[in-house]
Amino acid sequence: MSIFNIFKNQLGQVIQWENQQENQLWYKYPSKLDEIKDGSKLIVGPGQGAILVYEGKLVNHIEVAGTYNLRTDNHPFITTLVNLRQNFESEHKLLIYFYRKADILNQFWGTPTPIKYLDPTYKIPVELGINGNYSYRISDVNFLFQSIIGSKDRYSTEDLREIVSDRIPQYLSHYLAERKYSYLEVDANVHQISNALKEELSAEFNRLGLALLDFKIIGTQFDENTVNRIGRVADVTIDQKAAEEAGLDYVALEKLRALRDAARNEGGLAGVGAQMGVGMEIGKAFNQEKNGLLSGIENNGQDAFEKLKKLNVLLTEKIITQEEFDLLKAKLLKTL
Repeated sequence: MSIFNIFKNQLGQVIQWENQQENQLWYKYPSKLDEIKDGSKLIVGPGQGAILVYEGKLVNHIEVAGTYNLRTDNHPFITTLVNLRQNFESEHKLLIYFYRKADILNQFWGTPTPIKYLDPTYKIPVELGINGNYSYRISDVNFLFQSIIGSKDRYSTEDLREIVSDRIPQYLSHYLAERKYSYLEVDANVHQISNALKEELSAEFNRLGLALLDFKIIGTQFDENTVNRIGRVADVTIDQKAAEEAGLDYVALEKLRALRDAARNEGGLAGVGAQMGVGMEIGKAFNQEKNGLLSGIENNGQDAFEKLKKLNVLLTEKIITQEEFDLLKAKLLKTL
């Protein structure tokens, strides 16, 4: 070690966390041998705190911004000369760590894989992806330092996000399964889900030495297979309701639809009648089924308005033509 370097190492220092990056939570002040000289100045800026570890023990926690005088056993020249046989290295080590006290805002989270649960309405398995953001601050720096960060010189919001993000899907999956939200109810209850998860996650954040300030769900997305399955189920449900309004069950309405389509394309679908057990020409089979249905509607004893409602369903389904509907409607209105 040169005479110049020996002399330089005797000078007191001004110690501060300069150029603090937005994503940085934790920063160890870089000192070559961690031999901070007695009388050095420590500057703690706004939104910062500091932890002092002296001779292996946590001796001070500074939470208020300001300038502080440091008292150590590293006295200029005397300490260096006494430790000549140790290659001028002192055993009096002072490690200074800065941490961020300011709020950490708008941290992104998302489910790495879709959450799977059984839809209580449609009775089919669904897969749901959710994302959002959260905000927090460090509330127990001693625990965070000793149990999570340890001896790391730097620690970022990304490092902490890896720990936090693993916990969110577990709570979300449990909550959705417990509340039994269906496919159509999730988006309508996003605000309620966010508030409930914030309450549950707050305890988890506290165990990490953090205070959860805000938690939001921004987007939801069901996987393509789920959307397609729900669509097919919804179509069948609509068809069933239409059949009920026309005084039919679902199978009967599907049979009429098949005969209707086959009658319009008799050349290409000549085998449909045989497949459905209809032992006659398709057009005649369709008319026979239709006439039987219309006769049933006409003679079922319901009032004219209920009969018109059923006829309107058959018109919408193109089981009967507009002309047939108009004739039947005129006939019913005469009975009023």
